Amino acid sequence: MKQIAGWLVGVLLAVLGMGVQGSAVAQSVGGDTVLNAWLMRVHQAARQSVYTGTFVVSSSGGMASARIWHACDDTQQLERVESLSGMPRAIFRHNDQVITFFPQSRIAVAEVRESLGLFPNLLKSNDSAIGDFYQLKAVGNERIAGFDSDIIQLVPKDQLRYGYRVWSEKKTGLIIQLQTLDVNGKILEQSAFSELQLGAVVNVAKLSRSGNTDGYRVVRTDLQKTTAEAQGWTLQRPVDGFKPMGCYQRPAGVPPGSESNTQGTMQWVFSDGVATVSLFAEAFDARRHAREGATDMGGATRTLTRRIDNWWVTAVGEVPVVTLIAFTQSLERRK
Repeated sequence: MKQIAGWLVGVLLAVLGMGVQGSAVAQSVGGDTVLNAWLMRVHQAARQSVYTGTFVVSSSGGMASARIWHACDDTQQLERVESLSGMPRAIFRHNDQVITFFPQSRIAVAEVRESLGLFPNLLKSNDSAIGDFYQLKAVGNERIAGFDSDIIQLVPKDQLRYGYRVWSEKKTGLIIQLQTLDVNGKILEQSAFSELQLGAVVNVAKLSRSGNTDGYRVVRTDLQKTTAEAQGWTLQRPVDGFKPMGCYQRPAGVPPGSESNTQGTMQWVFSDGVATVSLFAEAFDARRHAREGATDMGGATRTLTRRIDNWWVTAVGEVPVVTLIAFTQSLERRK
């Protein structure tokens, strides 16, 4: 089963940042204009939501759950996520500052984390190209976790990406359930609130204090911004719809058990506005890098490893394996 810090929090920091104001999806949703308007409104609604709840992620790989407290105002976003399954840990977020607490080892991993999960960078631009690869479809409505919700579906137009079925609460637009679907419409992974209090009274001062690191050894793992060119890499052929969103050098010395335990590794991030793919490149080590090929991580996440000269490349994303193959076959080491 996936570790909750890397898997569930990635969903929480991104999926819980989605919502649609009002019941816009109840109307006809054909066309790129409506699709992009819906995707942009998603972000705004999430920033205005205050809630507490229990969030559950399930897939063929198992189930993970967490308790969430989320508060916001005009200038800040505060969130605390406590794992209810797997390794004990808690994640505190203040805007883009994220601290992961490991109570058993008394280690706190602090980092600046940009949104690299579902629906990641579409919020930063008016990228109309999303409509070239996805279609928005109204499905109906349903009651989830005690709330009436609209159901919409993002249907991929090719085999390079998955589809999504989304339940948004009618009044506030907060996403309360999401399913990731394979190319045949089979559910790969489901994320949902099993219990939710919208508009809950959240003590902001108390929530802020939950980020206190007293008694913990603090390890900073901020990614260092760089470029693929500076690191000696290039992508010979772009993968349809995926654009480079950032390139980072991951620092060494991160403690085991955190999601950032890859040492001295370049991470090159791509997104089609909905899905994200990361390419990791590090020096080849025969003791650790034994087998090339694809791996099903459970749920929607896939990985693909390949040796390129004296380098070991790992492609990771919630996309079909064929997409990862396209990336790794196009990636080249600059001479």
